[in-house]
Amino acid sequence: MKIISRAASVAVVAAVGISLAGCSADSGSSGPVQLEYWGWAPNIADVIDVWNEDNPDIQVKLVQAAGADDIVAKTLAAKRAGEGPDLVQAEYQKIPNLVTSDVALDITEDVASFKDEFTDATWALTSLGDAVYAVPQDTGPMVFMYRADLFEQYGLQVPTTWDEYAATAAQVRQVAPDAYLGGYPDDASTFVAYGQPLGVDWWSIDGEAWGVDVDSPESTRVADYWQGLVSGGLADTTHFFTPEWNTKMNDGSLLSFTAGVWAPGAVASVAPDTAGLWKIAPMPSWDGETAAGLMGGSSVMVTTMSEHPKEATKFLEWLNGSQEGSSALASIAGLFPASIAGQESLSSLPLPELVSGQSDFWTVAADIAADTAPVTWGPNTQVAFDTYTDGIKAATANGTSFADVLTKTQQAVVDDLKKSGYDVAE
Repeated sequence: MKIISRAASVAVVAAVGISLAGCSADSGSSGPVQLEYWGWAPNIADVIDVWNEDNPDIQVKLVQAAGADDIVAKTLAAKRAGEGPDLVQAEYQKIPNLVTSDVALDITEDVASFKDEFTDATWALTSLGDAVYAVPQDTGPMVFMYRADLFEQYGLQVPTTWDEYAATAAQVRQVAPDAYLGGYPDDASTFVAYGQPLGVDWWSIDGEAWGVDVDSPESTRVADYWQGLVSGGLADTTHFFTPEWNTKMNDGSLLSFTAGVWAPGAVASVAPDTAGLWKIAPMPSWDGETAAGLMGGSSVMVTTMSEHPKEATKFLEWLNGSQEGSSALASIAGLFPASIAGQESLSSLPLPELVSGQSDFWTVAADIAADTAPVTWGPNTQVAFDTYTDGIKAATANGTSFADVLTKTQQAVVDDLKKSGYDVAE
């Protein structure tokens, strides 16, 4: 399939030969296998230490080469230089880029034995076509996080539909004129996550080509909904995690935040005065659907640069797929693990400080994570994200059409794919 660019497909053949030759040549070596792991998760070194202590024949060395935003560029540079890590942590939306750049190794056969440790939707995040290129590490099912104390004070009900959300947003503006129920999707990852339960999927694999459907009717419905709230003065337009937004979250000017289940940990440091005052609930639905969208999360892949792919996959099975490893990701690294066993282990952990007043937090989170909507990412997500973000900010400032931003993003994605040598379904 030409979901891999023409230039990269040539490199794939060469890399397979190099990889096999490397594995064969090393089979007679003595001493422990040394694996290099590039990742950024908090305290991941301590998780790796658990493995190293029990597995003297396969030792893993952590290299914190870059954070989530820069690790792809660093990995691609290492690939060009001909020497790089055995394993790399990567956000889900960046997997296709690493696959089509011949960085991610096809590990389909080696990971088939523990596929059932994950939900089908979660496992699909690391697949392209019929091939698997990574193993899910943590995940970000969308939750509605709200100030329970202010909801009670203002007589608000937690919205279960987006129509109810709009009505509640209007109610907030009436009872607390300086406050808003929440913000709006001025970044593409949030927008797509809102639409996933409706079937929003900006990329797809269509035979031997990439399908692109940024401006689908479902996406347009989401855009029109948020345009209505913004135009009506019912949604705050402050970008999240800016100083202004942080202040609003801390002083009660924002009553909710819709984001991945990681939100309580991320918000705790910017809204310290609100500890214990927040709760989470399932996201509002469009038409009664129950599946949650996904925002955030990451995987770990074995690279084509590794001379020890079998050993790397064995470590990866333990880290992300076993109860011991995924529980360590939760208890030591503070992640919301992607594996079912890892999520089941969360109930034994202390409640996040921000939601310490919600005794059933872990149960609610696990229930939401059990039913997530599918999503496919393409090899040029950054083009889509940048075009959307620039466009939506301009449309907000100028009062122009949000739906037109989708049309422009659609064209930018298609043009970039063709320019890069990919086949695009018409």
